[in-house]
Amino acid sequence: MSKASNSEKLSRRREHSPNPVLYWILMQVVRVLNRSVNTSFSFKARPGDEDGPIVLVSNHASRMDYLFTAPACYPKRLNYVVGYNEFYRFPTNILLKIAQVIPKKNFTPDVHCIRSVRRVVDEGGSICFMPEGMSSITGMCQPVMPGTGKLVKSLGCPVYYTKISGGYLTFTKHIIRQRTGRIEVVVDKMFSPEELAKLSEEQIEDRMNELLAHDDYIWNESAGVSFDGKGQMAEKLDTLLYLCPKCGKTYDMVCEGNTMRCRSCGNTVQLDECYRLSPVGDGSVSPARVSDWTLLERDRAASEVSAEGFSFSEKVRVGILPEHGNLSGDSTAVICGDGTLSLDRSGLSFEGILEDLPLKFRIPSTALPTFGMCTDISRFYTFVKGRFLEFYPEKGDALRWMHLVEEMHRAVGGKWQAVPYRHHS
Repeated sequence: MSKASNSEKLSRRREHSPNPVLYWILMQVVRVLNRSVNTSFSFKARPGDEDGPIVLVSNHASRMDYLFTAPACYPKRLNYVVGYNEFYRFPTNILLKIAQVIPKKNFTPDVHCIRSVRRVVDEGGSICFMPEGMSSITGMCQPVMPGTGKLVKSLGCPVYYTKISGGYLTFTKHIIRQRTGRIEVVVDKMFSPEELAKLSEEQIEDRMNELLAHDDYIWNESAGVSFDGKGQMAEKLDTLLYLCPKCGKTYDMVCEGNTMRCRSCGNTVQLDECYRLSPVGDGSVSPARVSDWTLLERDRAASEVSAEGFSFSEKVRVGILPEHGNLSGDSTAVICGDGTLSLDRSGLSFEGILEDLPLKFRIPSTALPTFGMCTDISRFYTFVKGRFLEFYPEKGDALRWMHLVEEMHRAVGGKWQAVPYRHHS
């Protein structure tokens, strides 16, 4: 009999409420980590006092959001829903199994995940998931994923939420290194079971979007928290701020210390430890906030995909998850192929080689709301017929790809549309 593959092992898992002793030990570690990043909690309602199972949702500020959600509900033990690919990374996969975490193939239908969530709730357990589906890339929230309202309505549990401020500025997406400052977490109730029964799925998602909307940069304008960037606040910032606001060139910024400079026009911008932008020298220009800069990039992408005959292509390397064994360190896939990735109005397509065999596919834009992004802004992934594929663009323009795919999905009438709420603190 052949050895079971990693995917087969995951499909056979049957999660239950975490062991109380092991969960208590994990909570002690969480408390220490929260002290190290100066986390405070403000309770408008206490999920831990609720009888029976609950659902906790949150804005997805960072890759460390378990620190800011688990203590909000303790002594309730949460079964988290986490990206499927994280179960392939050692030693993270060991901790996820101990904590009875439920795997989810992000941004694609996952019947196994939904069944696991319902089984845990039926057994009296509580669930935590992030309706955006992925930790923030830009410091702002994305809209909740379609289907979220249907799920929480069917579960019929009280729904609580946490609003995390400062989490993204501590653990940004463009660098992995922690920048210590301060994190504030507000805990409140979102829906009672009676409210869920009365509201439509669309009304539930609308309220989620309204209550979870957040922009860490706007929050810090009033909070005034200084984050320890060690004199390197602009490190890899060009992967996030890839469009020069003066000349419009893309991926032509040079980062050094706390400043960014455009190679083409010389436009120079400084970022201080409160994440405030300011132009440097005569003639330089800058958006008011980092998040405003990324909105300029999104607007450019929306304009590009709306143009007649739009198409965008790039050479990429391709990674997959290992059939056996684990990934380690910062690895998120095993690179074993390359080819050309293309986007036009008909969808996303690829043609190339994977594991020494030809690979060709097309995903309609209506079925592709966005990409996943495992760690930093250097690569992105999606699932093709249930299989994880990660792409490493030749020019390093991962965020531009994400903006283009998202805006194309919205332009052709996909379900994941922008919401009317301006991001706020």
